Amino acid sequence: MVKPFPKFIVTTSPRMNPMNSNISTDSAIKLNEASLSHLGNNIRVPSYDRHQITNGIVHIGVGGFHRAHQALYLDNYFHQNPGSEWGICGVGLLEFDKRMRDALKSQDCLYTLVERSPEGDRARVIGAITKYLFAPDNRQAVIDTLADPKCRIVTLTITEGGYYYIEGSGEFDTNHPTIQYDLQHPDEPIGVYGFLTAALNRRRQQRIAPFTVLSCDNLQGNGNIARKMLTAFAQMQNPELGHWVAEQVAFPNCMVDRITPATTPADIKMVAEQFNIDDAFPVVAEPFLQWVVEDNFSAGRPDWESVGVQMTSDVHPYEMMKIRLLNASHLLIGYLGSLAGYTYVHEVMADPLIRQAVDRLMAEVTPTLQPVPGIDLDNYKKTLIERFANPKIRDQLPRLCLNSSAKMPKFVLGSVRDALHQGGAIDYMSLTVAAWFRYLNGQDDQGNTIPIDDPIAGTLTQLAHLSGSDAKPLLNLTEIFGDLSQSPLFVDAVTNHLRRLYEFGAKETLARF
Repeated sequence: MVKPFPKFIVTTSPRMNPMNSNISTDSAIKLNEASLSHLGNNIRVPSYDRHQITNGIVHIGVGGFHRAHQALYLDNYFHQNPGSEWGICGVGLLEFDKRMRDALKSQDCLYTLVERSPEGDRARVIGAITKYLFAPDNRQAVIDTLADPKCRIVTLTITEGGYYYIEGSGEFDTNHPTIQYDLQHPDEPIGVYGFLTAALNRRRQQRIAPFTVLSCDNLQGNGNIARKMLTAFAQMQNPELGHWVAEQVAFPNCMVDRITPATTPADIKMVAEQFNIDDAFPVVAEPFLQWVVEDNFSAGRPDWESVGVQMTSDVHPYEMMKIRLLNASHLLIGYLGSLAGYTYVHEVMADPLIRQAVDRLMAEVTPTLQPVPGIDLDNYKKTLIERFANPKIRDQLPRLCLNSSAKMPKFVLGSVRDALHQGGAIDYMSLTVAAWFRYLNGQDDQGNTIPIDDPIAGTLTQLAHLSGSDAKPLLNLTEIFGDLSQSPLFVDAVTNHLRRLYEFGAKETLARF
């Protein structure tokens, strides 16, 4: 297994403990380039000249995960290689990204990363992002940056639903309003494929080599999916461009791993009180860190190996391991924990019944995995349990359950199909599906409201309310479940679990398992 980077150099001292600190948020030092020299000497800051860095990477979808993961790797790289050509220009496409724009603009694109564990909190300032573009402000500026020869890699964290991939058929969702808009307005796109094709078309016309498209989202074969979807879009826009993209653009697969909860007001306060930094949008993360990348690039890449990235010819076993063990477990934790009335992941993991269910889900999934070079799966699963139980991360359950209609097929249903083919057990996989159906009813076992955040929440919640403990109407959503509704074993298992969840509640269902 790829080892995490050495511990950050900052530890929380008694003086900086929020329980006995007199530092207030109002007195904290506003983070920007001018203030770096005024921060505490126990906070690592960029030692390289950020103005000597060329932005060879454009990242679309700058959020907490990118800033705690890919940008951290590059920050470490710049400490070893000042004056690098692999700086990051961040891009936000959605109105939601205004907060990121405003925060980074006010801080010269600097931000604080805090690694949290029971042993203490460690902070550093990350300088790898040197520019940020908010597409609704100036769409042409984004296209110009992507078309610039200096741009050699485009990385993506646009969430599972951002690929417009139809699960049931594996095809491109050509009828999505964003796709249709971008096809009709190629010079003023709003979606990721519209921007990428506009830039790639200009590069083709000017005989500039294409950039590499590197998906960093939790998708099995994320590079393969990005290739298929972008090529399909380009083909619809211009057949010659579509052929050029298929022939010339590299789409390496990769596996990413670091638990990174959404930034909360409490995190902002913690950074001010413990580290005396006024940061509008810090990011917190666990100590664990891993990135496995297929070594297939159109126009070069950084020497990522020098900072701990594992380059390989085959990412598939690693991504299968992570998606089917970590991400599937996250879904089970999210649904059961929400139904039981918990708020945080570490609270759920302190419940022996749910913790046992997570253990058994991972045991059930393991036979569907290929051997993973250099990985002891038993040790990996043990590490996952420890990571989930980290009380300092305070990862909230709604984040795990977000956009489940896109996550469920990718994280759980592939394992179900393989287990059915192998004649293996599907008890806890089908429990995960049933727990999702019960969760979609929108109330926990105590009758409290559960907000459902999903692109097709209207359809899902309506079916959940109408069908109750009958699983078949939801299982008949072929865009999610494909032909699994034709498996009597799977349908019966989900139906039985769902009936028990409605009758007994989450905890009693597990006690009776």
